[in-house]
Amino acid sequence: MSLPESSYFQFTPDLKICRVLNGMWQVSGAHGAIDRTKAIGAMSDYVNAGFTTWDLADHYGSAEDFIGEFRRQLPDPTQIQAFTKWVPRPGKMTRRIVEDNIDISLRRMGVPTLDLMQFHWWEYRDSNYLEALKYMTELQQEGKIKHLALTNFDTEHLKIILDHGIKIVSNQVQFSIVDQRPLVAMAEFCQQNDIHLLAYGTVCGGLFSDRYLNQPEPAKLTTASQRKYKNMIDAWGGWTLFQQLLEQLAAIAQKHSVSISNIAVRYVLDQPSVAGAIVGARLGISEHIQDNAKVFSFALDEEDDRMIREVTERSRNLYEAIGDCGDEYRRY
Repeated sequence: MSLPESSYFQFTPDLKICRVLNGMWQVSGAHGAIDRTKAIGAMSDYVNAGFTTWDLADHYGSAEDFIGEFRRQLPDPTQIQAFTKWVPRPGKMTRRIVEDNIDISLRRMGVPTLDLMQFHWWEYRDSNYLEALKYMTELQQEGKIKHLALTNFDTEHLKIILDHGIKIVSNQVQFSIVDQRPLVAMAEFCQQNDIHLLAYGTVCGGLFSDRYLNQPEPAKLTTASQRKYKNMIDAWGGWTLFQQLLEQLAAIAQKHSVSISNIAVRYVLDQPSVAGAIVGARLGISEHIQDNAKVFSFALDEEDDRMIREVTERSRNLYEAIGDCGDEYRRY
C-alpha cells in the first residue's frame, strides 16, 4: 500500500509531512501497557504504508525512546519526521534549564537536531514563556532545533510571541467537527502569518467511529482520550445530538465508501491553515493503517458540508463556553 501525493504537505522548505500524523499519546501509559517490541514493529508498518510523520512529547511515556530505537533500525532515518514537545512547569527560565531539556529529547530520540519542537506553557500570567522561547530560538540558531512551534496557545498569546520577533511555524490545537473553535480567530490569524495548524482530537478518541453509531451513552469509557473527548461532547451538546451527527456522518461515509472516522479527519484537513491531523496509534494493540489511508481517497462536497452543518448549528458555542484554543487547560 502506498499513499497518493495528496497525502503529503510541504510543511517547511526542508520538511515534507504526511497529512495524517501518527499520534503517540497512546504510549504515555494512560491507555494501558505497551509491548515495546510489538510497538516498534507496528511503527515499521505505519512508515512502510507511507505514514512517515510522528507526533510525540517529552511526557508521553517512552515515546521519544521509541523514536530513537526505531530510527536506529531504519536504513534511512531521514524518511521519518518526529515532532516532539516540551511541557515545562512555569517558573524562571534560564538558558541552562532550556538547553538541558532540549538535550534530553535529542539523546532519547537519537538525533543531532529536533525536526520540530512544540512548546506548551500552562500559565499565561507567568511571562517566562517568552524567555523560554528566546533561549529555544538561540538553540535553533545553533542547530539543535530545526523549527520552533507551539501547542495549545491561544490567538492572543500567539500574537504576543510573534510581536517579540519569535518565528513560529505551527500551533497544535484541538480541532474536530465538534470542536471548531480554531475557526473563530486562530485559523485566520495563522493564514495571515504563514503559520500551520496541527489538529488533534479529530476523531475524539475514537468516538467518531461506526462503533458508537446508534449506541446508548456509554456508562464506562476505557481510555483517557475517550473520557476527555466525551466531556467535550457533553459541553458541545450531549450524546443525543452527537448521535444525530454520527447518523449524518454515516450517510456521508456510505456515499463515499469510507468510515465515519475518515469523514471526521477529512473535514478537519479541509479547514483553513490545517497542515495535518493527528490520529492516535495504539502501537501493537490496534492498528488502523488501511482505514486511515482512505482519508485521501475522496473529497467532501457542498452537500456533505450542509449535512454536517445541519447538526453542528444546533450545538452550543464552545468558543463562548470554553474560550479560545487551549483555554480548557488554563481555566481559572
